[in-house]
Amino acid sequence: MNPRVLRLAGPAILVAVAFAALIWALAFGGGAAPLRLGDPGPVIRWGLPTSTMVVNLAAAGMVGTLVTALFTLKAGERAFDLALDAASISAAIFTLAAGVTGYFTFVDVTNSKPSADALFGQQLGTFLVETELGRTWLITTIAGAALTVLTFAVRSWTPTLIITLLAVATLVPMGTQGHSGELSTHNIATVSLVLHMIAAAAWLGGLVLMVVVRPVLDREQVADALSRYSSIALAAFVVVAISGTVRAAVALGSWSALASGYGVIVLVKVAALLAIGFLGALYRRRLIGRMRSDGKVARRFWSLIALELAFMGIASGAAAALARTPPPSNETPPAAQTPAEILTSSPLPPELTVGQWLTAWNIDLLWAFVVGFGVVFYLAGVWRMHRRGDHWPIYRTVLWMLGMALLFWVTCGPVNVYQDYLFSVHMVGHMLLTMAIPLLLVPGAPITLAARAIAKRDDGTRGGREWIMWAVHSPVAKVLTNPFVTAALFVGSLWVFYYTDLFRWSLYDHLGHEWMVTHFLITGYLFVQSLVGIDPVPFRLPYAGRLLTLIAVMAMHAFFGIAIMMQSGLMVAEWFGSMGRTWGATPLADQYIGGGVAWSIGEIPTLVLAIVVAIQWSRSDDRAQRRRDRHVDRVGDLELDAYNDRLAQLAESDARGRP
Repeated sequence: MNPRVLRLAGPAILVAVAFAALIWALAFGGGAAPLRLGDPGPVIRWGLPTSTMVVNLAAAGMVGTLVTALFTLKAGERAFDLALDAASISAAIFTLAAGVTGYFTFVDVTNSKPSADALFGQQLGTFLVETELGRTWLITTIAGAALTVLTFAVRSWTPTLIITLLAVATLVPMGTQGHSGELSTHNIATVSLVLHMIAAAAWLGGLVLMVVVRPVLDREQVADALSRYSSIALAAFVVVAISGTVRAAVALGSWSALASGYGVIVLVKVAALLAIGFLGALYRRRLIGRMRSDGKVARRFWSLIALELAFMGIASGAAAALARTPPPSNETPPAAQTPAEILTSSPLPPELTVGQWLTAWNIDLLWAFVVGFGVVFYLAGVWRMHRRGDHWPIYRTVLWMLGMALLFWVTCGPVNVYQDYLFSVHMVGHMLLTMAIPLLLVPGAPITLAARAIAKRDDGTRGGREWIMWAVHSPVAKVLTNPFVTAALFVGSLWVFYYTDLFRWSLYDHLGHEWMVTHFLITGYLFVQSLVGIDPVPFRLPYAGRLLTLIAVMAMHAFFGIAIMMQSGLMVAEWFGSMGRTWGATPLADQYIGGGVAWSIGEIPTLVLAIVVAIQWSRSDDRAQRRRDRHVDRVGDLELDAYNDRLAQLAESDARGRP
């Protein structure tokens, strides 16, 4: 297919097939069937999933074009401007569709009859402001309107990066709605849906962008852009495949549920995604490299792109229909819930024993992906250096792998199972996140590895290496890596988090929990990096200053632990005091244990850190002395020679002055 024709026909193919798939899936799965009670009418039954699908497609056009532009195109050139124009148009459509979806959702949930009177408007306003579902669509609509203006106004690197992060964040509230699971499956279903939406948006939107910018790029530029996009698509495919599998497993519950209407739609979506993955592998291995010299291959490639857009339309339509189709394992809370189920949406786990420390698991999909990609990318960098004959110390790789393993154990293992029920276990996880894990990850020197392993681009675009170097040398990084700032964040975060409502937020809201894990991991990493890191930072204290800083931090950290142990009241009493546990220490005694963990066990990594600083100081002195000895061997000890000459002159002067 001619690229200029595909530029117009490609989005049309995507939208037309998506609508056809949506209509079929709604009819087949019963997502638009009339309800026996409180039926909102055919306009809402068919209009709500349709507007939702438009939101999803527009989100892909908004997020995917921005992400792909940042990693494949050059700011200031026509293709980059086209990408931002496409993102702006997509954001405008996203805004309108989100507003319509919010309205349809209100009518569907409240079963209100649309009218022009003041009462209907008041009810709509109350829904949008005072209910979580209404606020979600209100925030989404406002964010879409802001992104419409911002994507139209900016054309440079840094503002585009900031807008891209905002665009990705805009998808998070939508992912928390819909069929997110009940009871023990709630958190993993919600996280999988959010990750699925973001990855699918980056994948689909990036492909649309390649179609849009093709006419303004020459053959070499097209091949380069497609090669870079294929790396993004590969990572997105992995996330979409795994998160989609988890999401489907939660909804289906068993293999037999695949025979239901919901299950058949899931299978259709899976088949479409597998077809897209096959086409992507075909492009990457056989076609993209040959496009530079063979015009026939290029024409065949763009014809296959049209086919891939059709498969993406099938997957998009099926996904929108699944959001309205009741899953067969739609678990509902029992009539009489335990206190733990009311608070955490999960049943109370069994008593924490030694065996549970080794066998209890509660996978957090977000951190499972972080660990997985962290391991794969690190080993890929080491392997790339090995192939070209460069040396990378084995101890760095071992420590990085141990750090990733410990991060997985904390975020997906027994700590994640019991931290909502036992303050002491929560504190164990906190101490490991902020102190032990960074002590293993920092010596792995990931920034240095990335700078040496990732190929440098020379065409003005920015890849992984360029963005990492930009981040390292940005003004924000200079502030955050300052040793005084890192120490203040490390210590101050303890007090601010536990003695404000941030702690309560992390317990009641899974998003707050994810923020907590991210925050303490980053602040701990920055603190350790400022003291013993191998990766370069703008400023480091002398070794004596580092030890003094560490001693001060240890004292403040110990004081924090003692302060918790001396608490006469229970922190977040309505949470930890209401779990209904019949095993383990009482809530107040358990809080006392948690303070002891912060005071005693938490100081062990700090002691190790002090020993490492002392060893580095000693080795630094040894290296300085060896450099001085080598210098003396080459040119002599000029200072000593000058001193001896001065003594000789004084002696000669004294001798001349004698009678």
